[in-house]
Amino acid sequence: MGVLENIIRVSFVAILIKLAMATNHIVGGPNGGWDTNSNLQSWASSQIFSVGDNLIFQYPPNHNVAEVTKADYDSCQPTNPIQSYNDGSTTIPLTSPKKRYFICGTPGHCSQGMKVEIDTLASATSPAPSAAPSPADSPVISIIPSPASEESTTSPAESPEYIPAAPSPLLETHIESPTLSPVIPSTEFPAAASPLAQHSPDLSVSSTRKGNLHTSIAIVLSLLMMLMAF
Repeated sequence: MGVLENIIRVSFVAILIKLAMATNHIVGGPNGGWDTNSNLQSWASSQIFSVGDNLIFQYPPNHNVAEVTKADYDSCQPTNPIQSYNDGSTTIPLTSPKKRYFICGTPGHCSQGMKVEIDTLASATSPAPSAAPSPADSPVISIIPSPASEESTTSPAESPEYIPAAPSPLLETHIESPTLSPVIPSTEFPAAASPLAQHSPDLSVSSTRKGNLHTSIAIVLSLLMMLMAF
């Protein structure tokens, strides 16, 4: 309701301003009038008619006012008027920006010069449709940070809402994968001797001893057999 009341108030104030600024144009004045003796065309060309102004026709009973079309105005034809008046003091408000045509309906008066064309212009105080503000009227918002804003800027690590990004699995795999380097023989630490190499002399000695034992047994058996033969 508050917005509606404000609109009504603004409209009422605009109407009051229009009424205060409206001009009353006495047709043919100030030295003439609505009659056959006044140069009405010259008078109309010296006036500025705006929306909100009023036309005032003042005339005796032998005259009247007829608003007609452009064709009837040019031909002085009063038989099909848009509106006609005969009260002797007619006030016609100019409510819209357009051309209007008035003649006297008394036969012969229009052809004697009792005709006037009124070109009404839009008033500067008439309400105009709301339009979007132009770029020149729009407030300019600077996007260049000031030195103060640069100093107050905190890093993502210091911000309480900062959440570190999870490390990429590809990065972890790359970091954790061992790096294989070629084996370089070291002269400071000799290689440990193979157990087979350590036992190979013992095996050869054992085989020799067994061969000698068999030979000795064979000789002893041969001697025993020879003694038994005698």
